[in-house]
Amino acid sequence: MASNITHTARVRALYKALLKLHRGLPVQMKALGDQYVKEEFRLHKEAKPEETEVFMQEWTKYYVTLAKQLGQRRHKQLVGNDLSPQMLDNLRPEQMGQLHELFVETTQTGRGDASNS
Repeated sequence: MASNITHTARVRALYKALLKLHRGLPVQMKALGDQYVKEEFRLHKEAKPEETEVFMQEWTKYYVTLAKQLGQRRHKQLVGNDLSPQMLDNLRPEQMGQLHELFVETTQTGRGDASNS
């Protein structure tokens, strides 16, 4: 039982840390990122232990990467990483669909920002 409490606390801490980290993003990216984090954590609430471990590892990597990127102050803030072909090969069809939706949403957001400048 103590293991479950520890795991729950770790999940909750990572969730809160991600939302807090998103405060450093531009407004539209923050909204999109927050929505995605909330949805993914909700969807994985009842995941199998082996899925949960991978889920936590990947979201922790995301946190570390984004924290480093946001910590580097530049005139134009760059965030994100390219996915390797191996990572793309490991995605399930519904994940590929989500990735495509995310791509469409972020490229539309980028165009919206550029036209408002």
